[in-house]
Amino acid sequence: MTEASVKSKKSAFDMPTFEMPNFEMPKMEVPAAFREFAEKSVSQAKDNWEKMKAVTEDATDMIETSYSTATKGASDYGLALIDAARANTNAAFDFYSQLMTAKSVSEMIELTTAHTRKQFETATAQSKDLTALAQKVATESFEPLKSGMTTAFNKAA
Repeated sequence: MTEASVKSKKSAFDMPTFEMPNFEMPKMEVPAAFREFAEKSVSQAKDNWEKMKAVTEDATDMIETSYSTATKGASDYGLALIDAARANTNAAFDFYSQLMTAKSVSEMIELTTAHTRKQFETATAQSKDLTALAQKVATESFEPLKSGMTTAFNKAA
């Protein structure tokens, strides 16, 4: 079978081929008012694009600043937690070593009461310090975003 005979045989499943007619578009002159309108629109779109680009860059800088502040704050908070845990662990070991050397039940009760009172005061102070640190981190992290977004939107408007 030759190549020409294979091409001429079509199966029932072959899609029919159509040729698109060639239409010539009429030549039209675009009115000057339409051209001016299009040029103004393009110019205005470019101006808006530049404004939005500047706002986006400012917002990105603010987010980066906020993120680095939050990261440092989270690190500081973690270190404060570690310090509190270390102090509490040391206090517990000191208490247990004192408790082991107690000579009477009344001395054990006295040591336990004193330790409990001291640990309650320490836990209260640690909680206040950690709460203040968390509030400081949150404020320092989000304040640049708050003020920066206001400035950015004012620029865009």
